[in-house]
Amino acid sequence: MSIIFHLDLDAFFVSVEEIIDPSIKGLPVIVGADPDSGRGVISTCSYAARKFGLHSGMPIAEAFRKCPNGIYLRGHMKAYSFYSKQVKNLLSDYAPEIEQASIDEFYMDFTGTEKIYGNHYDFAKFLQKEIFDKIKLPSSIGIATNKTIAKIASDYRKPMGITEVKSGKEKDFLLPLKISAIPGVGKVFTRNLHKLGIYYVKDVFAYSERYLESVFGKSGKFLWKKANGFGKSRLNHFYNQKSISKERTFKEDIYTKKYLEKTLFKLTEQVSQELRNKNKIAATISIKLRYSDFQTFTRSKTVNPTNDDKIIFDIASELLNKMNKRRAGIRLIGVALSNFKDSTDQLNLFDNQKIIRANMFSAVNSIRNKFGFTSINVGIK
Repeated sequence: MSIIFHLDLDAFFVSVEEIIDPSIKGLPVIVGADPDSGRGVISTCSYAARKFGLHSGMPIAEAFRKCPNGIYLRGHMKAYSFYSKQVKNLLSDYAPEIEQASIDEFYMDFTGTEKIYGNHYDFAKFLQKEIFDKIKLPSSIGIATNKTIAKIASDYRKPMGITEVKSGKEKDFLLPLKISAIPGVGKVFTRNLHKLGIYYVKDVFAYSERYLESVFGKSGKFLWKKANGFGKSRLNHFYNQKSISKERTFKEDIYTKKYLEKTLFKLTEQVSQELRNKNKIAATISIKLRYSDFQTFTRSKTVNPTNDDKIIFDIASELLNKMNKRRAGIRLIGVALSNFKDSTDQLNLFDNQKIIRANMFSAVNSIRNKFGFTSINVGIK
């Protein structure tokens, strides 16, 4: 039987901001977009801000209406990365295996460590205290026999909570929870489940696995298994970033194709630069459009793996032309790269022209990394 811990850093961005500026501790702090622009969303907010009804993903304009006296910050990504590494380094002193799932959450496998650390719950309390005493960050921990239950458990008593779900009690733990507590059940899926009368995990069992799969495809089968307490117990030992993305929220709704393409051009340069810095190539290019009525659409295309700005921009521009058919204004545009491979995997397939371009972009990266992104402009269109 596996023993999996899921450690989630509570309101992580805000917690780091409170370390940087202790005077904001305990106040309604919101990290995300600039409220003066009225555009964009909340990345995260303090528990004091949540008392006003604020939450991650909420439009910043709505947040400001509900909490006009809050402290609104744009965030410090370098600081967040620094503190995330500090936590991982501390956990590495204790955990035989670690999987970093994101910048603020970690899975750890403590199977067979009882003789070393004793009771799992008491050890989780010790680990939680170590992180708070040494790094000043609050966290919540879930303990279970698989990753899914451990993740749900870590969210059960926040902040600074610890929840242990014993083997054989997974289903009992899940039954009274809202269906949205299951990882991967997003807003759209939740609304569709509500139409079937599924509001809580216990409601799933009014339907068979086969029926849910017939209605929702793989998502239905996934839901049934998770509701029954099944999940993976094997960790991925290395944190692999699954995508690179950049977005731009406009101060005013945009209607002109030329301006959208100009913005997409800049975003493409940025994601391509980051891709090359990681020595990766990407096979899937995606773009996202959010309209003035907040309807959001994405479209992707998979091609031969590349890190060439021009190829990526041409595909992103093609996707934009296919997507942008509405007359409504656009408030956000984004581009993302995924489905990575190491760049060296494809070098033997390059023709001379591609080798020349690869060398050129390598030089561009070196200059930008040394003197800043705006120090050189590459025409890719």
